[in-house]
Amino acid sequence: MKELVKSGDLAVDLASAFDASPNPYVLLTPDLRIAGVNQAYLDVTNSTRAAIIGRPLFSAFDSGPGEEAPENVRQVRASIERARDTRQRDHLPLVKYAMARRLADGREVFEERYWSATHTPMLDDAGEVTFILQHTTDITELQRLRDRGLKADNASALDVMLGGAVLGRAEQVQEDNRRLEGERNRLMDMFMQAPGFVAVLSGPDHVFQMHNAAYAQLIGHRDISGKPIGEALPEVQGQGYFEFLASVYATGEPYEGRASRVQLQRTPDAPLESRFLDFIYQPIRDASGAVAGIFVQGHDVTETVRSTERQKLMIDELNHRVKNTLATVQSIAMQTARSHGDPRTFAEGFQARLLALSHTHDLLTRSHWEGADLGAILQHETEAHGSARVSANGPLVALPPAAALSFGMIFHELATNAAKYGALSAPDGRVLVDWSVADQTNPRLELVWREIGGPPVAPPDRKGFGSRLIERNVRHDLAGEVELDYAGDGFTATFSIPLDKEQGE
Repeated sequence: MKELVKSGDLAVDLASAFDASPNPYVLLTPDLRIAGVNQAYLDVTNSTRAAIIGRPLFSAFDSGPGEEAPENVRQVRASIERARDTRQRDHLPLVKYAMARRLADGREVFEERYWSATHTPMLDDAGEVTFILQHTTDITELQRLRDRGLKADNASALDVMLGGAVLGRAEQVQEDNRRLEGERNRLMDMFMQAPGFVAVLSGPDHVFQMHNAAYAQLIGHRDISGKPIGEALPEVQGQGYFEFLASVYATGEPYEGRASRVQLQRTPDAPLESRFLDFIYQPIRDASGAVAGIFVQGHDVTETVRSTERQKLMIDELNHRVKNTLATVQSIAMQTARSHGDPRTFAEGFQARLLALSHTHDLLTRSHWEGADLGAILQHETEAHGSARVSANGPLVALPPAAALSFGMIFHELATNAAKYGALSAPDGRVLVDWSVADQTNPRLELVWREIGGPPVAPPDRKGFGSRLIERNVRHDLAGEVELDYAGDGFTATFSIPLDKEQGE
């Protein structure tokens, strides 16, 4: 019980000492609101506790007239914020601040005073800032003494020592600090705005000291500051990057990676995402030359790598298609020659089939050989016969390149036969083409080519090149089925083609 009384008495004594101190003190919250002041502070500022407690420090007082007011407020605020953010005491050797003073006649005037301020953070048991204590000393007379000493030719040694030596050094240090702070802020802005990703790691555990916006974007904007890399980016474990860092830290030799693949979990609970990076790990050395950390800098080149891969695939695909096309042309030439003994008719048939192949190639070129729409292929191969005579009805069906080439040849043969012997050879004849996609689990294209209004149809005596080409394309290239029906009222071709098969060998 006696201990409690003593403890309580000590608290009272400390509070009394705080209030009785001749130097002004103010206690600030982390958001820079006034939490407590002593009597000297109230006397200097000509205020009352009721008027200023709880108010923001920089709105509680008018800083007074004069162009320097914004600058001195900035200096004081910057010093307080440094003490709060770094958890270290910060000194402001010299700052000019005008204070209100009431004259005998009741008028209030502002008087320029010079102050030296110290800002001390007060931490709780967890190391968090709870308050900032501002202690100020009025050095106006010392500054005036210095001014007089500098202006007088016969200044005393004491004037020069007090004014010139002490205050001069204080002003110089303060000016140097402001300059260094400005340079630091400019460098920090450049660091944060760098287009490439940048990070600074410290110690053998590679703890994140700082990183810029590009690095945050790369890893998915997660909280990594103050964490070792193994905790900050756990999914990178086993991908080799931690080993590279350990090697750089141990040997002091930089490591450079080009288009290196890394898998990152950029959003919580999401699957790993592959990114490709150009980067360098550069050792950071302390004053003794020992490696103290690692500077990480690089660029995300994922899109460049993927573009290069797509280009290579396209070139490989083009080479493959050219070979297949040459084989198709050779087959067309041989089969056409067998069906046409007359060189003139051979040339006409051969040229028509090459044009059909060319039309489909045009469509594929527009899509960079990624595929073509079934309806667009049908339109290209039949438009010479008049758009009003061929009716197309069906959904969009994206065909891969090989299937597109096969359907281009099929539609060409069907349209050519219709123009020679079927519906398109008669003035009022028409062709109806309907298709749909059945069974979404294992999708199949169901397509019907039906001719109406043409001359009577009879089955051919022998299977011609067109029929053989259609059946070969459907069964061999498309792995589907086709039925050709030569009914008396019009020819019909029915196709059933799987759409999930990798076509195009």
